[in-house]
Amino acid sequence: MIVEFRPCTAKLLPIIQIAQEALAPLRKEPPLPSQPAMGFFTDTSICIGCKACEVACKQWNQLPATTPNWSGTSYDNTRQLSATTWRHVQFIEQFDRESKDQKAGIPALPLLDNQVRHAQNNGTIPLTPPGTALPFFNSNRWLMHSDVCKHCANAPCQEACPTGAIIRTEFDTVYVQQDICNGCGYCIVACPFGVIARDDQGDHRAHKCTLCYDRLKDGMEPACAKACPTKSIQFGEVTELKAQARERVGQLHMRGVSEARLYGADDTILNGGLNSFFLLLDKPEVYNLPENPPRPSHNVAPASLWTIAAATLLGLMGILFFKK
Repeated sequence: MIVEFRPCTAKLLPIIQIAQEALAPLRKEPPLPSQPAMGFFTDTSICIGCKACEVACKQWNQLPATTPNWSGTSYDNTRQLSATTWRHVQFIEQFDRESKDQKAGIPALPLLDNQVRHAQNNGTIPLTPPGTALPFFNSNRWLMHSDVCKHCANAPCQEACPTGAIIRTEFDTVYVQQDICNGCGYCIVACPFGVIARDDQGDHRAHKCTLCYDRLKDGMEPACAKACPTKSIQFGEVTELKAQARERVGQLHMRGVSEARLYGADDTILNGGLNSFFLLLDKPEVYNLPENPPRPSHNVAPASLWTIAAATLLGLMGILFFKK
């Protein structure tokens, strides 16, 4: 007599479902297919300081408005990036500047001086230029700079994050996963540009520009680039933007703007460059940008060696002390 044992699948099915639900959080999802690296090219030479990018960023990302306040040193009332300000237009006033000819020691042309004096006498141009009207003969100027997260190719903030909350998206942008961030602040001190900030008045987590990741997934450009009236903020593939940036610098040099330069478009900064880079009209320090931003991970090996050496020395001293 042969006895056939058949498992009761109806009874086992709920157990299998419970096990699958318990293991679901541990299941690793396949990564999304990679896309071309996307980023920003911000041309400060055509920025007019309208702050449309700031407003568009806050509106789309539903960020609370900040109370404007005057620093006493600038017309910039935002002053810096923060957990609720992901785009910041700097107002950099440069007055009482020497002209290129004065710096080079070239004497003024009498004919030109006479023309300027005649135009001032007949009222064509004012004797004293008004606050924001900078005549052609005046070397004073405003520098406008729309600052944002640099989305570094090798991001120090991502290296410093202990929970894996900071990731790279399929568009090669740097993104903070709010449901994983524990607000430790390691990314804040690791970022050499002062971009990331913790929302101490809200959820106490780290926040920064997402490069409008939700819009990118739907094939839309970021809100700040969409709102920029002068196209100072250009969005696209990083390789194409870098080619456009180098062409733009060449045009400015041909027009006599010899101080025009690119910041972050090459691979020298942070061993890979920046996916959001800038065209500047002065040294990076003028725009509060470090010329050679430090990479905290480079200090790990030297600091570890010094720690081991100090521990070894203290151990030997302890052995000698107790031996006596």
